[in-house]
Amino acid sequence: MIIKITNLSLGSHEFTFEESVENLGLEKPFYGKAKSSIVLNKLYDQLIVFVTSDFKVQFECDRCGVEYKSTLKSDYKMVYLMNEVPEETDSIYVSYLNRDADKIDLKNDIREFALLAIPMKHLCKEDCKGLCYKCGANLNFEQCKCSNAEIDPRWKPLINLKDKLNLN
Repeated sequence: MIIKITNLSLGSHEFTFEESVENLGLEKPFYGKAKSSIVLNKLYDQLIVFVTSDFKVQFECDRCGVEYKSTLKSDYKMVYLMNEVPEETDSIYVSYLNRDADKIDLKNDIREFALLAIPMKHLCKEDCKGLCYKCGANLNFEQCKCSNAEIDPRWKPLINLKDKLNLN
């Protein structure tokens, strides 16, 4: 995912890349090919790059344990300044290029922002009901036959709070 910038005129330019996730340095949960749409705005002493990438991922649901496939989207904007590199840089959205640079390689940035796009919680669907804590039945597909009469006393305060707030 290298863009040659020396022959580009000032203004906006669009690029599309398709690359295998292995070539980007991505491992599980990513698989297949990543598709990236790039809009590059070239100015006199800087490049502003807008990147939208789609990745195929396979997760295991945190509630019910079922494996599911999904698409992960990563959007970011990066500014490349063609100046000398300062001692400290505070922003992950600013990179510095040598004035003699003839190309930019977006591979590392696309990989890093793909990793940042992985959700903290993996759910097969938003309203996943999970598993029965007693028998292990997947509540998305079947109604549990367990008796709710015997409750561990350690859970009593939470059950009382749930009843008080009318959460069902």
